[in-house]
Amino acid sequence: QVQLVESGGGLVQAGDSLRLSCVASGRTFSRYAMGWFRQAPGEEREFVAAISVSGENTYYTGSALGRFTISRDNAKNTVYLQMKNLQVLDTAVYYCAAAGYLATAFKDDNEWDYWGQGTQVTVSS
Repeated sequence: QVQLVESGGGLVQAGDSLRLSCVASGRTFSRYAMGWFRQAPGEEREFVAAISVSGENTYYTGSALGRFTISRDNAKNTVYLQMKNLQVLDTAVYYCAAAGYLATAFKDDNEWDYWGQGTQVTVSS
């Protein structure tokens, strides 16, 4: 089992930045691919970003590309999502996820094994 705990969400204004953190415990963090998803009210959960086990490969949804950066610190068992130039449409609950490997269909949340409880990000205009 892997336990994931997100933090760093909050209420910000459009154009601001936030850094989300997700701390993992349980099994060896460095063996897991990590990802971030989000779910806005009334919407399905959607992929935001992912990072491979090695950390060498990162992937983003189109709206996040150029604004968000996913990174990992295996010494701290932590994955980060640095978000810049936040927009109202980024408002959502952000979830951290872990998988034993980065599946081809990594944008599908069914491909992820473990989930955190989520952290709320609210962007006001």
